[in-house]
Amino acid sequence: MKTHLTRREALAAGAATLLPAMIHPTETFAADSADGFEPVVGVATFGFGAFTNDELAQELAANKVNTIQLFLSQADSNYWRYNSRNDLSSLDASRCKEIADTYREAGIAIHSIGVYTNLIHGDEAERKANLEYFEEMFRVGTDMGVHTFITEAGHYEPEGDAHGVPHHFQEAVWHQMVDTGKTLATVAEAYDATVLYEPFYRGFLASAKRVRLFIEAIDSPRARVLLDPANLIELNDIEEMFAQLGPYIDCMHAKDRKLHVDAGVAAGEGDVDYDVFVAQTAKHTPHAPFIVEYVGPEDYKQALAVLQDAIARRQE
Repeated sequence: MKTHLTRREALAAGAATLLPAMIHPTETFAADSADGFEPVVGVATFGFGAFTNDELAQELAANKVNTIQLFLSQADSNYWRYNSRNDLSSLDASRCKEIADTYREAGIAIHSIGVYTNLIHGDEAERKANLEYFEEMFRVGTDMGVHTFITEAGHYEPEGDAHGVPHHFQEAVWHQMVDTGKTLATVAEAYDATVLYEPFYRGFLASAKRVRLFIEAIDSPRARVLLDPANLIELNDIEEMFAQLGPYIDCMHAKDRKLHVDAGVAAGEGDVDYDVFVAQTAKHTPHAPFIVEYVGPEDYKQALAVLQDAIARRQE
């Protein structure tokens, strides 16, 4: 099953070390070694909806994938809803541990959990419900031994015309989102969690500079960045992205996109220059893992090869 979705001043040199990576004690995502740049490479699970967790763990382990970004989208744990929320009440502590152990027993570390709820919704009650859902995801992550969570700002456009200004670019919405981000950071603190915000050029976090300003406004080590160059190449060169966001980046998505096209595609099928992407990662954020995204069982190996070939060229 191939999944194509449409969605979506730098700190002082030492600031990126304010908050160590929040990970399970048996899992490591460091990238440096004595021999040079050796990044962790993993796969996002949401393109594998026909697989149970056990089937997916066996599939990935057999192909030497040892890190995942977990979306609760598998056949026996289908809870994930993009830009929305779902009832997680049946995910009790024992079920969470069972899912996590399925991967760890296959030698696969869980780097992070995808949430992607709607933080920008215009209705205050909806935003509150989505923040409560996010807290439930923190609880799920705690039970799984995972402390890093991924989200976008969300997508919302009310009916009617606001003088030609999209909802996500209105002045009041900026302040509302900063307040929401501060609230989420406070809740994350209580769970020893970190939230990584992923930008997308057609939403609130539309450019590298805007993402930086948003993270700085939240002003918490619990608010960090997941950089997906495919989501910003319409507005920023890759070097710009890292110049703006380098000290804040804790993870990368490795997918692709053609310029002037909404739909994301697998690595190697678009206009992202993977040699530049890898070189900038090695220079600015060598600790951050790459998570291959927008792939399923039929194309994840090819996408991994595109990324791994670029890494190999960087290491030569």
